[in-house]
Amino acid sequence: MPLDINSALNFAQVLSEALPYIQQFQGKTIVIKYGGNAMTEENLKSSFARDIVLLKTVGINPVVVHGGGPQIGNLLEKLNIKSEFINGMRVTTSETMDVVEMVLGGLVNKEIVTLINQHGGKAVGLTGKDGRLIHAKKMKIKTISPDLQKSEIVDIGHVGEVEKVDPNVLQMLIKGDIIPVVAPIGVGHDGASYNINADLVAGKIAECLQAEKLILLTNISGLQDKQGNVLTGLSTGEVDALIEDGTIYGGMLPKIRCALDAVNNGVTSSHIIDGRVSHATLLEVFSNEGVGTLITNHKQAES
Repeated sequence: MPLDINSALNFAQVLSEALPYIQQFQGKTIVIKYGGNAMTEENLKSSFARDIVLLKTVGINPVVVHGGGPQIGNLLEKLNIKSEFINGMRVTTSETMDVVEMVLGGLVNKEIVTLINQHGGKAVGLTGKDGRLIHAKKMKIKTISPDLQKSEIVDIGHVGEVEKVDPNVLQMLIKGDIIPVVAPIGVGHDGASYNINADLVAGKIAECLQAEKLILLTNISGLQDKQGNVLTGLSTGEVDALIEDGTIYGGMLPKIRCALDAVNNGVTSSHIIDGRVSHATLLEVFSNEGVGTLITNHKQAES
């Protein structure tokens, strides 16, 4: 088959463009929250695993934190266990928590580990309960009564917040050239298990490891302005202003606050990227363009 010179030149240009980024990030840690379509579509699952292996191969240390809400919902339905949500949070009884641990710590976690290993990586799966990684506390949420006269605190069961991250087990794995794959389950002082939002876990792990980047894979093209245009390079101050004027609202707020907290606590940059794009992680790390929104703590964010 004759050489397609244009394809060859394009390939060479891509590799050349990636070189300074590879040099810049060698030895650095990148924490990636894996979820959404990237975690359910077969071609995207494969491309994500290849991305993670490539990052490790060129000397970068990826740490993967994954979700699994749809998979939990599917198994609960099969077991005839009703799902109840309050303010977008799944009410997690002891019975539901058993299913959460089975899905996140077992089925989903091991599938990701297997995919990474099939592509030539060395991955190890763990939950926040392993090595005392994630110390959790019970989350209680505030709801407004129907008459709008008062608020009340609601106990939603085994749903938690990150109280503390102990990085020792992750650091041991990273030093051993192993890719950690973390399920967002923490343990309380009483030994109880808690289901924690994967974005929050990824953010706190990134802070604890003083990661170079926190990457949150989503099902949107990035943070958008009121006209629907994707906002690329933003400083933390600019993001605060977008929250203040109502551009960022609703379900996007927790994700943005997680990204902001990470950058304000030592992570160099946070990225909210479109996980529906094949090889989105590589495009964000190794190209000039990227596929989402970059947030830094610089007064003038890079584009």
